[in-house]
Amino acid sequence: MATVTDRPPPARHRAGTTPWRGSPAAPLIVAAWAGGLAVLALWWRDTGAVVGAAGWLTGAGRITGLLCGYMCALLVVMMARVPWMESRVGSDRVTRWHAFAGRWTIGLLVAHVLLIVLGYAAQARVGPLRELGTVVFDLPEMVKATAAAVILLAVGYASVRAVRRRMRYETWYHLHLLTYAAVFLAFSHQLAIGADFVGSPPARAAWYALYVFAGCLVLWFRVLTPLRLNLRHRIRVEAAVPEAPGVYSVWLRGHHLERLGARPGQFLRWRFLTSGMWTASHPYSLSAVPRGGLMRITVKALGDHSAAVAALPRGTRVWAEGPYGALTADRRRRRKVLLIAGGTGITPLRTLFETLPAAPGDLTLLYRARTAQELALRGELEAIAAGRGARLVYLLNDPDGTRARITADRLRTLLPDVDRHDVYLCGPPGLALAAYDALRDAGVPAARIHHESFEL
Repeated sequence: MATVTDRPPPARHRAGTTPWRGSPAAPLIVAAWAGGLAVLALWWRDTGAVVGAAGWLTGAGRITGLLCGYMCALLVVMMARVPWMESRVGSDRVTRWHAFAGRWTIGLLVAHVLLIVLGYAAQARVGPLRELGTVVFDLPEMVKATAAAVILLAVGYASVRAVRRRMRYETWYHLHLLTYAAVFLAFSHQLAIGADFVGSPPARAAWYALYVFAGCLVLWFRVLTPLRLNLRHRIRVEAAVPEAPGVYSVWLRGHHLERLGARPGQFLRWRFLTSGMWTASHPYSLSAVPRGGLMRITVKALGDHSAAVAALPRGTRVWAEGPYGALTADRRRRRKVLLIAGGTGITPLRTLFETLPAAPGDLTLLYRARTAQELALRGELEAIAAGRGARLVYLLNDPDGTRARITADRLRTLLPDVDRHDVYLCGPPGLALAAYDALRDAGVPAARIHHESFEL
């Protein structure tokens, strides 16, 4: 199962954030900043002398409004789930970009509203509340813009970590979909009264091009591509079987699954078209390479949705999107590889354990669990290890319940040359943080620790 974390690792210990060779992350960041500078250049070109407090307030309001509009377009691009970005940049990094951009968008929105209202109020020599009413009800397209602002603020509130933890995933998911409606409602406002667009056809054309581009990405990758995938493969549930306490594998049958393009280590977003489950999609990694019209996910019951997966009847229709994720063989740079799994983080690493090219002795899997009974897919892992000459090591709690920890000394004992390995890491947030720290202490460079996490 793709690991869903409550929080990403702290900045100094954030695993997997160093772009690997061939990743377009850095050029994309540069392009995004260049677009922001172009927006500032647009304001500069259209702004004459700034006079008095009202002029400064209004000018700052225009700047924050333009940047907010630009950030809205970027948010839509990052919500489009472009496979090229998801697989080359990494789903976790795109998710963090989206969260970062969302916080800036909300901040710019609040600043824009406050600065514009205060600036207009200073010009009209009236109180801010009175001017707010005038702005909302008298200026063109402002009722729509107000509705858009309310939606974006609600989405921003739902994204606060303390609020999000108390919210059902389905509620959070559908509230975020309203971002599309907010962007649509705000767009006409930007062009109707934006001083930088009213008298500049080239600026209007560029703004239209930006938003049409973002909209086309959403239409293609969030609507048409999944529609084609599901019409082509027609996926249904074949069976759900227990693997460990609270852990179930779901076998899925479909047409031409070998053409799905899913690589070992990747995940898809699954929507099971049955009562109570069809309204939201959830990310689960493939735990077996698609073969013979069958593929498999392995899920641990951590919430209402994942618990219901175990009871899915045979023949249930499935809507899939993807594949996504960059936890693949492309990140590998060294001959020797260490895989570290915890809990159902074993699922993407099980496929890598089976498929990563490696000579006997060059591939090691360290599987952390509390007890032997919680080792999901144990028989398969042992068969793979025996067939490939790979090492399989279980790290279990002591009989008295004492927790077995992943430490630098333990890693060096297991692999004296661990610092010369590529490491793939997948598991619960606590284990991922501890393992990352231990690997760094053992001398493994950050660029060779490959990890994906998914923050709601």
